[in-house]
Amino acid sequence: MMGGGYGMGGGGLIFMLIFAVLVVVPFWRLLPKFGIPNWVSVAAIIPLGALILLWVMAFRDKLDGGRK
Repeated sequence: MMGGGYGMGGGGLIFMLIFAVLVVVPFWRLLPKFGIPNWVSVAAIIPLGALILLWVMAFRDKLDGGRK
């Protein structure tokens, strides 16, 4: 038994790459507006990383003391 039918396969890998691009590109465009470097958007590939980035973006004005 070789475990047929299990694993990601070619279609799953393509789906994961498309999903990663659809998540990273919006962060890549939004983060500079919050004063965060573009390359940090790569952390959004990890679901917890995306959640942390959203939290930082939401509270960025409060973290900076209300300055723009």
